[in-house]
Amino acid sequence: MADYRTIKAEPLTNAIRAIVKAGGSTDREAELVSTNLVEANLKGHDSHGVGMIPRYVQSVVNGGLAVNAHVKTVLDTGPLLTLDGLTGYGQVIGHEAMELAAERAKRNGVCLVGLSNSHHIGRIGHWAEQCIGHGLVSIHFVNVISRPIVAPWGGSDARHGTNPFCVGIPRAGKEPIVLDFATSRIAQGKTRVAHNKGVELEPGTIIDNEGKPTVNPRYTVIPPYGAILPFGEHKGSGLALVCEILGGALSGGQVVKGPSDGKYNVLNGMLSIIIDPTKLGTAENLAREVESFVAWHTGSPPAPGVDKVRVAGEPERETKKKRLAEGIPVDPTTWQEILEAGKKFGLDQAAIEKIVS
Repeated sequence: MADYRTIKAEPLTNAIRAIVKAGGSTDREAELVSTNLVEANLKGHDSHGVGMIPRYVQSVVNGGLAVNAHVKTVLDTGPLLTLDGLTGYGQVIGHEAMELAAERAKRNGVCLVGLSNSHHIGRIGHWAEQCIGHGLVSIHFVNVISRPIVAPWGGSDARHGTNPFCVGIPRAGKEPIVLDFATSRIAQGKTRVAHNKGVELEPGTIIDNEGKPTVNPRYTVIPPYGAILPFGEHKGSGLALVCEILGGALSGGQVVKGPSDGKYNVLNGMLSIIIDPTKLGTAENLAREVESFVAWHTGSPPAPGVDKVRVAGEPERETKKKRLAEGIPVDPTTWQEILEAGKKFGLDQAAIEKIVS
């Protein structure tokens, strides 16, 4: 990693905030976007971190990302919410949607919220963590309206997005459980990171433009395009199908119907179920039984080469602790793309470099 630069979280956040603000965003919007992206980097998900800024900037320029948009309530019956993101920054739209949903879940015991037309909503675990902050359990099904990038099981070309699935479960006095994964073998952004680094992908991860196995990440980044394969064969592909329909259609939004329009935009739909265990009358039972099972689960003797058995969310917290202390590694290609993005909003390279120096 000799070519990498390592940037501390605070100055990196300041730099991204400055770029977003230069694009016309309010202080609040710039804060939500920058802190969300850097948090993804801190937790080891560079695919959803600051490397997304070039794409966001291009989407603003293209008119596919609406600056300073807020979530619109289409329907509100209390336990049921239908929301439209109006193509606003997903970091703002997601935050506002989860705050509305959390309030109603605490009032009614549950809230089912359909969110459509949000610009890239980022790391879905972030929204589960927001619900956990309110003491709530949450389940999220997400679809992606953009250039199809994932092949269905048994298929040889891309037909849908990475379609994440996520569950968040709070634990009294302990770190929560946060399960958050793409239904593809790896997230699309991870292939971009690999391409920028100049490294190969694991065999069995992607196929090329002819549907043949390859380890070259360029087939998911530059034309001619191939596709990422689904995780878990037919099981992951089936979950991706469900995420597309629930996150895209039941939420009130769109599903992927064909090739991309060629614009550098990405929209997400998300169907979320938020539950208040206290209102359900099972909070004490949940707290007790979660600890019993976590103890049993993590008590398994570690396999060779493994230091301990972890629960979902633990690796991210370990990475965050390390990166808060040591800084966030940013590869040269990604950093140059960020500088170029700033330039499109009128910030010169020296101004951004000064912020992180």
